[in-house]
Amino acid sequence: MNKQLYKFRFLLVSLLMLGACNDDFLERYPLDQISNETFWNTANDLATYNNVFYHMSQDDVNIPIMLGHHQGFDSQVASYLMLDGFADNLAPDHERHAPFQMVRAGRQIVPTSSGGIANQWYGFRGWNFVRAVNIGLANYGRANIPDNIRNRYVGEARLFRGWFYHHIVKMFGDAPYVDRELNIDSEELFAARTPRVQVMDKVLEDLNFATTHLPNNWGDGNNPGRLNRWAALAIKSRICLFEGTWRKYHGLPNADTWLTEAANAAKALMDNGPYSIYTTGNPERDYNSFHRQLADLTGNPEVIQWRRYVLGIRTNHVQDYYSYTGGATRDLVEDYLCTDGLPITLSNLYQGDDVFENVFVNRDPRLRQTILHPADAAFYKYHNADGLPYPRLAGQPGGRTSSTGYHVIKHYNADDMIGKAFDTGEFPALILRFGEVLLNYAEAKAELGTITQADLDASINKLRDRVGMPHLTLNPPMDPRYANDGVSSLIVEIRRERRIELMGEGFRYDDIRRWKQGRKLLKKDMGIQWNAAAQARFPNAIIRTSVDPSNGKTYIDVYRNTDWDNPVFDESKDYLWPIPLSDLAQNPSLGQNPGWN
Repeated sequence: MNKQLYKFRFLLVSLLMLGACNDDFLERYPLDQISNETFWNTANDLATYNNVFYHMSQDDVNIPIMLGHHQGFDSQVASYLMLDGFADNLAPDHERHAPFQMVRAGRQIVPTSSGGIANQWYGFRGWNFVRAVNIGLANYGRANIPDNIRNRYVGEARLFRGWFYHHIVKMFGDAPYVDRELNIDSEELFAARTPRVQVMDKVLEDLNFATTHLPNNWGDGNNPGRLNRWAALAIKSRICLFEGTWRKYHGLPNADTWLTEAANAAKALMDNGPYSIYTTGNPERDYNSFHRQLADLTGNPEVIQWRRYVLGIRTNHVQDYYSYTGGATRDLVEDYLCTDGLPITLSNLYQGDDVFENVFVNRDPRLRQTILHPADAAFYKYHNADGLPYPRLAGQPGGRTSSTGYHVIKHYNADDMIGKAFDTGEFPALILRFGEVLLNYAEAKAELGTITQADLDASINKLRDRVGMPHLTLNPPMDPRYANDGVSSLIVEIRRERRIELMGEGFRYDDIRRWKQGRKLLKKDMGIQWNAAAQARFPNAIIRTSVDPSNGKTYIDVYRNTDWDNPVFDESKDYLWPIPLSDLAQNPSLGQNPGWN
């Protein structure tokens, strides 16, 4: 497999260097080397070239469309396990998580250069990825193969291009759209950004081509495999839902067109695809069991796309960095429904948070499979089953500590740490799963105003069935905490379901931005209640606290009296990220995003 990676790298460099050359000297093609003029002949040539896209997209720092777990020292930042630190699900308190804390607190600054961990790894780098795609698209026609075979690889390339441009648009808005190979004097290098509406029209063209021409199955057994038609439909449902809701809540045109595309893509996959919700009939374990699975996700009916990590080829270090998430927030924990299907504000089953264990009583089983219950520490071998009592807070000796008291357990696998050296972990990355597609479908239909009970039963209620929760109906009661969100009680519950089901999978920050709910980030990140019982239970804890004026109780206040205290969110600028100064210096026509000057 190492040889294959080297071959991909050599091929990429060779083709990128030779793709634009027309000098007479290069017309004498060496017989023992790859050249652009002699390469594009067979379907295998096209497949080999497209392998480069999979290799390049493993750069989770600069091309995070198939975000997995970055290698080495920065695994704790460039991993989907950590992205909720940008929002209100996690409260990281380690100095190496400053990029998350900075954005969460509304104190992001204009970066001097694009890309890289220091600039939250969402930069204007990765354009070599677009160039590689465009070179392929310009040359696939040379192969003497049937069009239906050629279009598989064209569709694969266009899926990658559309996915990448969606990422750029969702972070920066308008984008420099390029659909051909550029030279050093190409006018596009110095052009203004293309308006996002036009860019996204191009993205939709790419997605539609991909979902039409990619095969249902490449014959690779999802081991892991190439992106097939079902993966393309899943990606399309995600991208179109984002764009449709962004347009609806940010006042851009044709929102319903995008929402309809999202719903139709999801429904096509739901009705015709080979995927289903993973369940063994155990509601107490099934939700998180495949998220914690080590090494191999082959054969899981819910997994559409994943990335393998194998010792000696590609590894990561995310399990050792798992505690860097700090801990889940009280706001997240309070969003889990009670077992009667009602929120804690309306249910008589809620036991309150005066005693830590009571938080889990009569609650959605996904809470206990997301947040560590003290009685489960041995089952999960939490911190290698060190025998210490959990939860543990900063300042307590030994074990792992949490900034909030709510240790996240959803993806934890101790076996990927025991006896292993630094950066030798093999924890796989789950890139696309069927559960997200069901959520995309329900939300798109609800936003269109066309959702039925049958739609809910075919989507969200399948997720609830896995954990034995009551079904969602079309007219749920309004949770008082969300009465001022400006949406129906049904949309409130669909958004809640998305938050709960996809917690720790990297969606929350993007969801808040597309819903134009930035004000949710004004709320402080709190942890467990800090009463006399907690003080006795957690000796030596070093924490900060505040009183919640709504109930007069004291809670851990993670960022009180720190640089991240009193979060802000500027509605005029914080929905988009700033253009790095280095990019503006190279091309002033790009223009800075509003409010970032």
